Amino acid sequence: MTARGDRPTYPEIGATAGALPDGYHHAVRSRVIGSGEQTFHRAADRLLGWQLQRRAGAGFRADSATAVPGARVSVRVGWGPVGITAPCEVVYVVDEPRRRGFAYGTLPGHPVRGEEYFGVEWRADDTVLLTIKAFSRPATWWARAGAPVARLAQRRITDRYLRSLDDGS
Repeated sequence: MTARGDRPTYPEIGATAGALPDGYHHAVRSRVIGSGEQTFHRAADRLLGWQLQRRAGAGFRADSATAVPGARVSVRVGWGPVGITAPCEVVYVVDEPRRRGFAYGTLPGHPVRGEEYFGVEWRADDTVLLTIKAFSRPATWWARAGAPVARLAQRRITDRYLRSLDDGS
């Protein structure tokens, strides 16, 4: 994890709550994961308890049992000794009757700059929707050089995230 005084590495903190900022790669993906109030509450509890990240198969550490503002997390992607560790901080939490989630932003040492939001919504038609919304751009020379590969890897982990909270799982 990074030092407690470190701040997110981008100026648009909280921007995933609205229109995504210009100058970044944008990703917005959603998937219906079930229906009904029970599914919504179960998915929200799992989401806020880091199960989305843990079930997706990435190495994951958090300094808090749940997603709360200021919580520090570290996601590790790679194989064996070859991998990337990506430190982040929860920048906001959504806690509404039919919508719950959180966003975390990149910290120093992360290969990109930006923010990612994870949320579940219990819609009026009774479906429960998982949404992932992100903006990012490379923060290092090697992230810029490998941007096409990094986007492919990001898409694959997002696919895993989207499947990780399916109803009944």
